[in-house]
Amino acid sequence: METIDPTQGKILAVTGGVGGAKLCLGLSQILSPQQVGFAVNVGDDFSHFGLHISPDIDTLTYTLSGLSNPETGWGRGGETWHFIEAMKQLGGDAWFNLGDADLALHVFRTERLRRGRSLSQVTAEIAKKVGIEHEVLPISDDPVPTIISTKEGELPFQEYFVKRRCEPEVNGFTFQNADDASISPALTRWLEDANLVGVVICPSNPYISIDPVLAAGGFGRLIKDLNVPVVAVSPIVHGAAIKGPTAKIMSELQIPNTAVAIAEHYKHLLTGFVIDETDDALAAKIQDMGLSTISAQTVMVTLGDKINLAKVVLDFVRQIGAE
Repeated sequence: METIDPTQGKILAVTGGVGGAKLCLGLSQILSPQQVGFAVNVGDDFSHFGLHISPDIDTLTYTLSGLSNPETGWGRGGETWHFIEAMKQLGGDAWFNLGDADLALHVFRTERLRRGRSLSQVTAEIAKKVGIEHEVLPISDDPVPTIISTKEGELPFQEYFVKRRCEPEVNGFTFQNADDASISPALTRWLEDANLVGVVICPSNPYISIDPVLAAGGFGRLIKDLNVPVVAVSPIVHGAAIKGPTAKIMSELQIPNTAVAIAEHYKHLLTGFVIDETDDALAAKIQDMGLSTISAQTVMVTLGDKINLAKVVLDFVRQIGAE
């Protein structure tokens, strides 16, 4: 592993979903466990079959451990489906597709939580068992469920995202318990570390993956008050979302499907913004918002793509910090 000089300080990456996990993997390849930690969305956590399921945490865990399904970016590679097929045969509620090995992780997590362990503690334990040295940091140990407001009424996140396949038209979001939630202790230690030199917001859906993180326990305010560079990578490339329903949601909210709109959404928080090289013509508009802006190849297909983007982002963070 090619690592960056440890004297250059620590980076905190904020992530949720497949796109964010890709950049996190790139960062993990060039920064040691002491140099980068990953703050993860818990807004899509939910209970199913009596099990505590943490989809974004699990996506990052499988990605960093090399266990992820390379075709989907979520779930485990080489998965089998005997449990869910048997559940379907019984007429059970099988809309959330749980693989057999994935099911074992949820059973393990739920059993530990019932014994009184926190979500952060269980996440750290699972990460260690699958060979991850970097810290996977749930934004909070408290539940902060994301509720999607649609033309059909309010829907819990997973019912909207998985059961209804993002079909209902969206008109807003609520992050329940966000004001009362506490930042997880391990993440608090990162925020209080004097060696923290920058925050990276990964290319995840701003509305349903990153906003829940920023809302929980006032996390967005906390990182803004750190007085370190905060840099985001656009999840919109040339008017399209690489993964997930970002572009659909933006259209339904009557927000232009552009990187400029993403920068506008985050501008109260950011000092820098990374756009794809195909959107280079938009840089001037984003700079007019007062944000340092660079363009790069942000579409990550290979491991090399992930590492190269991670290097670009790190260089950008440090460039801003030196100004």
